[in-house]
Amino acid sequence: MDEKSEQPAGQSESKSSLLDRLIDKFSESRFFTISFVLHVLLILIFGGTVLFEAMQEPPDFEGGEGGFLQAGEEVATPPSAQTQPKETTFTVTTPTVQNTTVAAITTTGQNPLNFQMAAIITPSTMPKPATPTAAPPTASAAGAVGMTAGDAKQIGDFTKGWGGKGSGSGTGTRAREFAFTAFIAKYNGGNWDSTVDLKDGKICRGSLPNLLEFMSKESRDKIKTDYRQVEAIPLDSDKMFSVKPPFIFFTGSRDFVLSDTEVKNLQKYIRLGGAIWGDSSVPGEGSRFDIAFRKQMQRVMPDKDKAFEKLDPNDPMFKREPYFPEIKIQPAGLNYYDDPVYVMRYLGEIAIIYTSNDYGGMWRFGIKNDGRNWVINTDRDEEDYKNGKPFVAQSQSLYPQVGIYLHNVDPNPPISALLDTYKFGVNMVIHLLTRWEDKLRSAPRL
Repeated sequence: MDEKSEQPAGQSESKSSLLDRLIDKFSESRFFTISFVLHVLLILIFGGTVLFEAMQEPPDFEGGEGGFLQAGEEVATPPSAQTQPKETTFTVTTPTVQNTTVAAITTTGQNPLNFQMAAIITPSTMPKPATPTAAPPTASAAGAVGMTAGDAKQIGDFTKGWGGKGSGSGTGTRAREFAFTAFIAKYNGGNWDSTVDLKDGKICRGSLPNLLEFMSKESRDKIKTDYRQVEAIPLDSDKMFSVKPPFIFFTGSRDFVLSDTEVKNLQKYIRLGGAIWGDSSVPGEGSRFDIAFRKQMQRVMPDKDKAFEKLDPNDPMFKREPYFPEIKIQPAGLNYYDDPVYVMRYLGEIAIIYTSNDYGGMWRFGIKNDGRNWVINTDRDEEDYKNGKPFVAQSQSLYPQVGIYLHNVDPNPPISALLDTYKFGVNMVIHLLTRWEDKLRSAPRL
């Protein structure tokens, strides 16, 4: 009995001890006690409150203003899943689109998705938009790429005879024969004869005659140039339209201003397929001729969007069957000047070319092949030259200063720098002779 009566007392004492420990814990942990009491109060106060209501889905997009249901309207009950729709029928028609027959499907029924589908047009049958007709190019729109039948007719007539048929020997342009007449521009003001010598008012020797002589002799007269009869052509005359030169060589060292007649004649000449080749007699950009030539050519081709552009090494001038394929970029001119070559284009082809490296100054040195090397020709005996002094590397007639030496014109072979300028000049002339041929073959006909 004593043991049984003592057991509950022990349990009561144990419980009392646990409660005492909790009370002691609460009293010792003041922050824990405060937090516990606050949580109990929050649960008692807000435990039965609804903080958020269930979201209601928006009404269907049908009916009412703007397609939405108005307040108080009932949403239409969707058809029962057990309700069988009315049997749908299909009608097939066969409209014709540009000679191609394509089925058109029409479906009927009470389903809200009833529709009639128009004929499907595949890309192969899709009508092409009408091609706008380009306006005929004018001098102010000389950079247009398209060639009309009228352009092709007048350019074809003007350039006829520049390039003959192949001779059967050689490849590319070396297998062809060419015949043309070249002129130096005689213009208002300036010194148009800066790289040639005159005798009795006629050109007797100099830059362009030497280049054309090189072309004739190097090609064994397959390129016929009349190098002994190079003339100065007045730009204010109509002669350029009768003799039809492929290019007019335009050089000088001074400031100048073209007359209105000269500008109009050059505009017409370009539209017919001719080209202007400007070359400054003072090497380097920024000279008086350099500034004047750029300004005057802007009058000839006044389209501001078609100003001078640099000749790219990938231009057809270097890539389209050049006579000397080893010349891949323009060579240095007098005294190593190597400024870019600039061009303006008409119908996508070169119309004006400008070199400020004084290639004409280089070509004042006539050259010949002595059987082993190309050398400067110091013993000319042709009738055109017998009364004049030969141009050699230290010629005093090139500049007024006595004894001046031209650094990249070596009088001793090999004369590689000088020879490269001649080869570049030949490539440019051949390009100007042939540049219209591809376009004329594919151009529309009248």
